[in-house]
Amino acid sequence: MRTQIKLLVCCLGCVISSAAVADERRVSAWLHEVKFGVLHHDTGDLWSGFRRESGVDLNLEGIFSPHIKFLGGTVRPALGGSVNTNGDTSKLYSGLRWQYEHASGMFFGIGLGGAIHDGKLHLQHNDRKALGSRVLFHIPVEIGYRLTAKSSLSVYFDHVSNAYLASSNEGMDTLGGRFGYRF
Repeated sequence: MRTQIKLLVCCLGCVISSAAVADERRVSAWLHEVKFGVLHHDTGDLWSGFRRESGVDLNLEGIFSPHIKFLGGTVRPALGGSVNTNGDTSKLYSGLRWQYEHASGMFFGIGLGGAIHDGKLHLQHNDRKALGSRVLFHIPVEIGYRLTAKSSLSVYFDHVSNAYLASSNEGMDTLGGRFGYRF
């Protein structure tokens, strides 16, 4: 499973980078923005409450162009993944993101979706989280600033868990920074 997740994240990266080289008008028809991030893995201080795993996650996310205006912001589909550099839990996720952008350049986003991971389901070692099921809920939150019309910097947090639908539900948080490029 770990190899498949890393392969899928690499494929997502290749698709996005080849799209960036292609004619920007064609790309913007389906891809709205790409985000690259470096995240602290299994932060534990925020939602999950404790930490077992370590390392840094490299994060890549594509936010797609189809959208719906809602509550002053925009809802768009997103697809992404995070690969852990220590060999701990990596994940692929998808879902819907609502983002509000202020005229000052500040923005706030929140989402809901699902994730698949290559981590442990049950507690086997004290250095790995017991996530309970292979498919988890994914909840991202992002606050940032648009540097230019095309680029942004942000603080990104996400949480994955099974919402107590399985016997083990230790959950996992990541927190870090991301750079965004809008087409």
